[in-house]
Amino acid sequence: MADFVQNTNVKSAVRKLANPIADIDAFNGIVQNVILNNPFGCISYMSGGINHPPVEKTRESYTAKFVYQDAEAKRIGSSSENYNTIAGYNAGIAAVLANAANATAHGGTAVRNPEADNFTATLKCHAPNGELYMVNISRQQVTLSSYEDDAIRTIIETWADGVAALA
Repeated sequence: MADFVQNTNVKSAVRKLANPIADIDAFNGIVQNVILNNPFGCISYMSGGINHPPVEKTRESYTAKFVYQDAEAKRIGSSSENYNTIAGYNAGIAAVLANAANATAHGGTAVRNPEADNFTATLKCHAPNGELYMVNISRQQVTLSSYEDDAIRTIIETWADGVAALA
């Protein structure tokens, strides 16, 4: 299994994945498992009079990629669409594929390129020692940032070792 390698300038660590996370469902399953099951052992906290959960999603982005092909399946164009929710991503894909005016403007047919899609979600976590740190999960890597205690990196590494898609 790959290890997280600490960067020298900032206290962060990155695990580059051997293979991209397969698809949006696998990605969402990983993110939701962290939020719902809290494998990092985080605790809730108060900040600015607001009670925060132990793990919360602070940012997410989903990019769908398309190529346009002519009648001989020759690539004649490409596009990408960015969405801030999975529902938007799924609806957007359907809309692009059904958009006849856009296909006409490209002079071909829109075809999905799901291998080139990208997904990312940033999770803010509150460790029992009081530290707030971030875990960014993307299709190609997992990044741990803004931590001080190396025990946090050990917890994240142990969790990632147990998730087959994060090898």
